[in-house]
Amino acid sequence: MYMTKKAKLLWMDLEMTGLDPSEDRILEVAVIATDWDFKEIATYEAVKKVGPALMKQRMVGEFWEKYSGVRDALMAQNESGKNGRTVENELLEFIDEHFDGEKPVLLAGNSIHQDRKFIDNEWPRLGERLHYRMLDVTAWKVVMEGKYKKKFAKPEAHRALEDIRGSIEELEYYLKKVKV
Repeated sequence: MYMTKKAKLLWMDLEMTGLDPSEDRILEVAVIATDWDFKEIATYEAVKKVGPALMKQRMVGEFWEKYSGVRDALMAQNESGKNGRTVENELLEFIDEHFDGEKPVLLAGNSIHQDRKFIDNEWPRLGERLHYRMLDVTAWKVVMEGKYKKKFAKPEAHRALEDIRGSIEELEYYLKKVKV
């Protein structure tokens, strides 16, 4: 008997050295596969090894000063990181295991368009598996705050897995405000 794979959304968060996809690099990735009720089916996390000189050069400025504890933790875990090709292979295996292989995978997250630029730059085979449409919680945030003055107090851990769970909570908060 053929069993349909349950995962419908690939929630992703990346931690990077900065926001420029051509100059900066992915440091950490987490994904959560969920169904349309946002029930977690599976998770994956990895540290992607980045050259220490690049990290020191790029992880400077106001953001990194404000979140120096996060910066220091990301730098400390870098030694245990995997190379980018290995992480991409593991992400593709995760998708094969939890998603229908016939359909492009729908990417979800907060400001996911920015993460997608890094995916396309560093993990092109993964980028090919993803749908061109994305579920960006930020679009909901813009409408709910701008039009309805509804604001979600999302914790800012700036660590990939915790940030995804915060994004899912945020979307659930907005959806409770919608009358169908």
